[in-house]
Amino acid sequence: MAEVLSLALPFFGLIFLGYGSGRIAKLPESGLAWLNFFILYIALPALFFQLVSRTPVEELANGRFVLTTTLSTSICFALSVAIGLALRRGKLPEAAIAGMIGAYANVGYMGPGLTLAALGTGASVPTALIFTFDSTLFFAAVPFLMAIGGVEKKRPLATAFMVVRQVLTHPFILATILGVLAAVAQVRPPAAIERVLDYLYNAAAPCALFTLGVTVALRPLKRVPAEIPVLVAIKLIVHPLMVWVLLSLAGPFDPVWVYTAMLMAALPPALNAFIMAKQYEVYVPQSSAGILVGTLASVVTVTTLLYLIQNRLLAPDLFR
Repeated sequence: MAEVLSLALPFFGLIFLGYGSGRIAKLPESGLAWLNFFILYIALPALFFQLVSRTPVEELANGRFVLTTTLSTSICFALSVAIGLALRRGKLPEAAIAGMIGAYANVGYMGPGLTLAALGTGASVPTALIFTFDSTLFFAAVPFLMAIGGVEKKRPLATAFMVVRQVLTHPFILATILGVLAAVAQVRPPAAIERVLDYLYNAAAPCALFTLGVTVALRPLKRVPAEIPVLVAIKLIVHPLMVWVLLSLAGPFDPVWVYTAMLMAALPPALNAFIMAKQYEVYVPQSSAGILVGTLASVVTVTTLLYLIQNRLLAPDLFR
């Protein structure tokens, strides 16, 4: 248990340090702008490039793993959208953001720091693959649902072009693509650039976790909508269980890959849910509440999952 706490407490400690700072220091949210830019456009892309470019290329071409984990996320998204439709009186735009709360894990800010600390460098490839394809799923699905719901006032072709552009120009995904190309070509940057990338690699997770805590603190919880506990339960419990079952059916897979996928699925809702809610001006306070409740609850659920994994109480394959 001491080993699990040594992993979980520093990880969540950075979030709560950010949360406490956000509550105590009366600084405007605009003060986060440059730190968010650093994380989104510099530090995390460097991390994903380093993870992928150092990986043997044959490990990157695991279509069965990608299809299974993306299917797991898609099922949880569809379930969460259905719950949103039922509890938000059939309002598809609100249900789309509710779907993100129930299915889109914080795989960018929280994923690499946790999986690499818990499982080592063997978790780097599944972490990058899950991030890339889960993010692509939501970048594609949400704008189309908004268009169907009448919020996105664009023609279908224009919406499709916007989705492709958002996917291909996202800094995380661009960095992953460049990492794949570097792995295929078996090239590494010059030593000086490599050192800079390593500095950024090491800075990414602490900065991202602290910023997550501050961001949550600056959006105080006024009330918890009825659907939020259900959506958070899907995100923190159903999603990792779904991943476990489907990977067991589609396997066998390396145990580290299975545990990585489960940890990624067990993460709380992504900040992107709030960002997209703000972008479309729908479900904004509810998405903020979902992120806060999910992050707090994940202290218990993620720590429990880490304990089960670290003590080998969780078989990597349910059926073998």
